Amino acid sequence: MSNEETDNIDNQALENQEPEAESSNNNESHNDIDPTALLEDARNKADEHWNELLRARADMENLRRRQSRDLENAHKHALDKFVAELLPIYDSMELGVNAASSEEASLDGVREGLDMTMKMFISSIAKFGLEQVNPAEGDAFDPELHQAMAMQPVDGVAPNHVITVAQKGFQFNGRLLRPAMVVVSQ
Repeated sequence: MSNEETDNIDNQALENQEPEAESSNNNESHNDIDPTALLEDARNKADEHWNELLRARADMENLRRRQSRDLENAHKHALDKFVAELLPIYDSMELGVNAASSEEASLDGVREGLDMTMKMFISSIAKFGLEQVNPAEGDAFDPELHQAMAMQPVDGVAPNHVITVAQKGFQFNGRLLRPAMVVVSQ
């Protein structure tokens, strides 16, 4: 061993002895404290912590119940506005049926009422994010929005363009629900 290592070991031994002297002084001061008072203080703190735990548990349970009730109400009433928007359409259809069954009913009047009811329906559902996919004749075929039912060669029409729309499609908030069924030029 070198002299430096020996000095380090001696210094460490001295440092270790000093805390022992301090700890013996601390033990003498701790002997002056009454253990029953310490125990009583510890019990009081334990009781406080237990009460805090019980309150926290009760708060969490109340929060869970409130959120469960709110979620249940949200599910129950989620479609209230949508249904309320559809009621005038029902009323219009009922008026149309009554008008069509009268003796003075004309085919043009029934057609006009049905057309107005369809427009009312489209405007009502558009408020909730539902859009029609209705390509016009001559529009380019879009496989993301259209489904080709058939392909036909047509003079004067470029290939892969819509010739006829058999059924309109619908998108809801940008997501395709049903593609438009179309006949496409070959």
